[in-house]
Amino acid sequence: MQTVVLEEPGRLALREADRPAAGDGQVAVRIRRVGVCGTDFHAVEGVQPFFSYPRVLGHELAGEVDGRPVAVLPYLECGRCQACRRGKPNCCERLSVLGVHQDGGMTEWLTVPADHVLPADGLTLDQVVVVEPLSIGAHAVRRAGIEPGERVLVLGAGPIGLAVTRFAKLAGAEVAVTDVAPARLAFCREWAGADAVLPMDATFPDTVARWAGDRWPTAVFDATGHVGSMNQAPRWTAHGGRVVFVGLVQAALTLDDPLLHQRELTLYASRNATRDDFRRVMDAIAAGAVDADRFISRRAPLGEVPAVLPTWLKDRADLIKAVVEVA
Repeated sequence: MQTVVLEEPGRLALREADRPAAGDGQVAVRIRRVGVCGTDFHAVEGVQPFFSYPRVLGHELAGEVDGRPVAVLPYLECGRCQACRRGKPNCCERLSVLGVHQDGGMTEWLTVPADHVLPADGLTLDQVVVVEPLSIGAHAVRRAGIEPGERVLVLGAGPIGLAVTRFAKLAGAEVAVTDVAPARLAFCREWAGADAVLPMDATFPDTVARWAGDRWPTAVFDATGHVGSMNQAPRWTAHGGRVVFVGLVQAALTLDDPLLHQRELTLYASRNATRDDFRRVMDAIAAGAVDADRFISRRAPLGEVPAVLPTWLKDRADLIKAVVEVA
């Protein structure tokens, strides 16, 4: 079977591999779609935390088992650590993520634990492949406890920021979004239903102040993965509010401690998603509350990945979601 291997930063190769056999408690999934995300791009660039080479990428997966569509929960928890015992397998102490800590789904067949395969009857493969990135945003919104009528600011209108925006809207919040790319902001207003879009430029402090007036956002989500944006996120948050870091950066953050204390801010990190988040996203797609089909903006077959993924990396500012199609 064909498999794409990231051999080292910047070097992808198409390889032949044996079809894996499912062991006890495992299921063999025929991979049909693979989403490409910032984690994959960062791995190609050599700046992804928690990563080693060589590696088969791919954790946003849509597949088939016995001809029926399935989603794959790519976060393999130990089930025994303190986090797992407390019902937080998404941040397991020994977490192994497909496509990051172990080989993922940029291949024709993949064996995974049976309890990490979620039936997706009624959804198309294109809808299933975006469940994982949408679940990241849904988890962050759930973790923050967003309530109807809240004002929310989302920093970054990439796929995760879009997901945060959509699920914050579904929670009843008023949501403003900022980004450096006008096209992303336009898509965010149209696709996610953002109430306001605020260009991130030199005038942003004045722009956000005009938008906020005397009602600053009680929740600020940073989905940029940019250290400067993350350091500034508390600045835009209302007194008594919370900051949620959804993006990940391989750097130390420098936060204004007096500001954190003065405003009594709560700081959250949001990692991965859970089975409940996956099911909630699939239900939202099935109900028409989330337009998963329009989330995909680029496609390529598996065999073209070594050639096309670097071009996607170069043009990622214009991407929403790129998807690899596996025959």
